[in-house]
Amino acid sequence: MTKTIFILLLIFSFGCRSELKKNVRVTTITDISKNEDQVKFSLDSIKLNINFKPKGDYTSIITMIKVDKLYFDNLYHTNNNKAIDSASAYLYSKLLNETVPHWYGTVWDFNGHTNTPNEGGIACGYFVSTTLKHLGFNLNRYKMAQAAGLDEAKLLQPRSDLKIFSNLSFEQLKSKVNSVYSDGIYFVGLDNHVGYVLLKDKELYFLHSSYCDNKVVIELAENAPCFSSNLYVFAEITSNKNLMRSWILDERLNIPTN
Repeated sequence: MTKTIFILLLIFSFGCRSELKKNVRVTTITDISKNEDQVKFSLDSIKLNINFKPKGDYTSIITMIKVDKLYFDNLYHTNNNKAIDSASAYLYSKLLNETVPHWYGTVWDFNGHTNTPNEGGIACGYFVSTTLKHLGFNLNRYKMAQAAGLDEAKLLQPRSDLKIFSNLSFEQLKSKVNSVYSDGIYFVGLDNHVGYVLLKDKELYFLHSSYCDNKVVIELAENAPCFSSNLYVFAEITSNKNLMRSWILDERLNIPTN
């Protein structure tokens, strides 16, 4: 077994690790101070064109997504390309603007697996699997959350299509991500953590249940202490046509056994 393979196996055998928590304060949308030095690092929802505040009833939002899937299923059987492209835009907006805003501030807990925003705690893996489940993806949120980061990525995209980056500075990583991906939402697995990456206008934003801040946040990846890692595994979500097709047709998503 080569040294590289050993490191990969070792790294992705772990999930969120509370013992690696750093004593660092990060400014996020849930922690905006009047202090000018902190405010300048806060995110601008208007500039990003995404919503940070919860709106409406969460249960109703989830129910409506189920209803909307029927529209995409009908469209797919008449114009599958249009259905997939429309589903991509739809899920991008539903995740960022309607479902996740209800989760901001939900307490991080290493063993947390709440199914309800801001009631109980949520671990990093469960935050991803639960929000995907609520978006209408046909998956077992427990099995996904309890899997290693690489396996979580493989549930969303074949191993051959994943992008793995290692031993890079943040600027090098940012450059490589922008060279292979366009704007959208991505799953990312790190040494001991998982979450979403929003790529927008060449900038990377980290959306996750943070063991550094003890809550669900969105923040500039560059300023996020929990984003520090030797290894990054990216899986496409909104730009993943096969995944969009699976969502439309309600196909079961399982972690490959090989």
